[in-house]
Amino acid sequence: MAFSSFGKAILVVATALALASCGRLGGSLGGSDAAEEQRAALDAQEPQRETIWDLFQNVDDPNVTVEVNRYIWNATLEVLDFLPIESADPFSGVIDFGYGTPPGGGTAYRATVYVSDPALDARALRVALATRGGPVSLETTRQIEDAILTRARQLRIRDSGL
Repeated sequence: MAFSSFGKAILVVATALALASCGRLGGSLGGSDAAEEQRAALDAQEPQRETIWDLFQNVDDPNVTVEVNRYIWNATLEVLDFLPIESADPFSGVIDFGYGTPPGGGTAYRATVYVSDPALDARALRVALATRGGPVSLETTRQIEDAILTRARQLRIRDSGL
């Protein structure tokens, strides 16, 4: 029995469709079970929200979300206001400043500030300060950190009415 070329083409297409459907339905071709497990694991990690009111509940994992201290954030912007802001991301806590010269100074500085914690604490603040010639001394960086923390405490006291 001889098949025509049209019959052979139909047989090849039917076989390919049959094999493709086996991979979708039963997962017998391998790999699809692992993909289903990965999808299930990702769905389990995401918080399930069913109504609009669920948006107002705090269901976020505190180990995943990053919070910054608003007083340190605002104090950083005030103390380093002579530097142009290149980028600021309050979700990650990073503020990147471009080169600028402080009032009464002759050296141009740039800074990167990292606010890592919602607590008003010295451990929550990291400042990297540099000039066009390279990094500045630790003493200068420490003075900037102290100025930011002092201003942050002043802002907090002002808000609490003490």
